[in-house]
Amino acid sequence: MKPNKKQTCRSDLIQRILMLEIEPGSVLDETELSSEYELSRTPLREVFQRLAGEGYLTLEENRGAKVSSMDFTSMRNFFQTAPMIYAAVARLATENASNRQIDKLKNAQLNFRLAGTHGNANEMVMNNHAFHECIGEMAANPYLTPSLNRLLIDHTRMSQFFYRPSNDDERALVIKASDQHDQMIAAIENRQPAVIVELTLEHWALSRDSIERFVRPDPLPVDGDFEFQEEDRHAV
Repeated sequence: MKPNKKQTCRSDLIQRILMLEIEPGSVLDETELSSEYELSRTPLREVFQRLAGEGYLTLEENRGAKVSSMDFTSMRNFFQTAPMIYAAVARLATENASNRQIDKLKNAQLNFRLAGTHGNANEMVMNNHAFHECIGEMAANPYLTPSLNRLLIDHTRMSQFFYRPSNDDERALVIKASDQHDQMIAAIENRQPAVIVELTLEHWALSRDSIERFVRPDPLPVDGDFEFQEEDRHAV
């Protein structure tokens, strides 16, 4: 069935937000988007309301729709919460996953590996997002799954560095992440909750340093460097 304009607008905005084509904190221009997606204001606002409910946008009275920010508070909450949510969701996935859901997870992983083979970072990012969404669907927990989906929005936005490795060590980490996906699938198939919890925490730790570089790309100078800069400035 051909998707309607609202569905196209929603899916396209999700991808643009996740790929940072629309930056965190940006205010969306209703007039521009109405024209781009050939939607009147009412259905466009319905799309905004749905995306806000899913965590992609925030709606502010008299200010319209804004892409969810990634400020200090949200990032602090993210790093505190992510490993706990991921581990709990993964454990439930091993208990509740259906064969159909496992097949869907395997397909997401196949697409992820193919994207890596072709060096397509954008596709890797989106297929990794789909992979972890599948695990959330398996968990089928009305409290945890929404939290996971909200975490994945920021995790995906921050994973851009990880899937664009610049040296052999970083490329090896991407390969290891893909291998861990396969191991997670096996743990779900074999109903091994303790195994998948351990794998999930290892998987989180693997990309954590790269994610932190997204948040803090340039380290602050150490005291010695600062003193040198101060002396150099006074000497000029």
